Amino acid sequence: MSGSVSEARQWGRLMELAEIGAIVGDRPEDRGVNRPCLSAGDRQARRLMIGWARAIGCAVSVDAAANLFFRREGSDPSLAPVLTGSHMDSQPQGGRFDGIWGVVAGLEALCALHDAGVATRRAIELVAWTNEEGGRFRPGCTGSMSWSGHTKPAAFDGILDPDGVRYGDALAEQLAAEADIPRRALGGPGGVVPHAYVEAHIEQGPILEAEGLDIGVVSGIQGSRWFTVTLTGATAHAGTAPLRGRRDAVQDMVRAITALNALTADASDTLRFTVARIEVAPNTSNSVANRVRFTIDLRHPDAAVLREKGDAIEATIRDAVAHCGVAVEENFHAMPVVFDPLVTGAVAAAAAAEGLRHRALPSGAFHDAQFVVPICPTGMIFVPSRGGISHNPAEYSTPGQLAAGARVLVRSLASLAG
Repeated sequence: MSGSVSEARQWGRLMELAEIGAIVGDRPEDRGVNRPCLSAGDRQARRLMIGWARAIGCAVSVDAAANLFFRREGSDPSLAPVLTGSHMDSQPQGGRFDGIWGVVAGLEALCALHDAGVATRRAIELVAWTNEEGGRFRPGCTGSMSWSGHTKPAAFDGILDPDGVRYGDALAEQLAAEADIPRRALGGPGGVVPHAYVEAHIEQGPILEAEGLDIGVVSGIQGSRWFTVTLTGATAHAGTAPLRGRRDAVQDMVRAITALNALTADASDTLRFTVARIEVAPNTSNSVANRVRFTIDLRHPDAAVLREKGDAIEATIRDAVAHCGVAVEENFHAMPVVFDPLVTGAVAAAAAAEGLRHRALPSGAFHDAQFVVPICPTGMIFVPSRGGISHNPAEYSTPGQLAAGARVLVRSLASLAG
């Protein structure tokens, strides 16, 4: 069964998909991807997947959140299916493996079962979740949050991308383009509840490579809180306005970030605090800035720490700024999750059966799996990432590492699906 996994087929499909939105990196092997969700490139990639899945007899459907499903039937239709998958969208300067490998690996697992003539009692479904990255529409994971009931789908409609396009309009365009695909109800509460969910993903970190390991049996995902901070001051002439009278939003941003660095200092290097996006107005070289907007990404595996530090952010900023008005908006909040032993046990057993070196480890990045946890037993499989690099055209895992991950996935799925 796992012997039917084709390293060449899986790699070839990944490279074909990587041509859709391709970015050429500094080195020939650093060929990244810019494939936003709900875009023409996204639709092109989905059509490729649909063709490959239908070639082995999978039924294709799409739900109201544009989550795309491929179903391989089981022998007992009364049983809940086993679900696997990931996402197909990328960061604007993304790599060829983040997210998309989990979808291609799921398809490779279905192909391996098909080629080996293996029947499972439960159906196995492969899902490509919508907008995991949040690279075009923030926050990410809108597809899995809609499917799981975490957030009502309509709550995302008014989100704007950098070009001012509404999420609701982009979603409607996507669904109209896929009107030929059968529509299914949203899952989760009141819908189809899977027996289990397994997500395959590159590690996006350095641990597996550094320890010479083949497989990560993911134990859970740390929690995340995202904020947008707006500081409002007043524009003035850079040459004539005295410093003591200025309401300089950039200088107050520096004060705020310095205070936040002190708030989030962690000797164990467990807490993650990141300011990654900054917008300045009027953004001219000889004017004092009257407005700064910046983002905060806060993560920790302990819910109490995440809650305490996140709740202190606004007061810390207000105490630090000297001259500007302050507005803090929380855009995203996901508590840490622990994966179910049913799935982690199946993954560990599959890795052992393949003779692969493996260990348990948590995920520092969030994934769609985080929002499936309340619905059904959930787990993830990691494979090594070269240098721990991700969200970057230099992101890389070898064909052999990805094939090993696919073999573990097919064994895990077959075990869970009976």
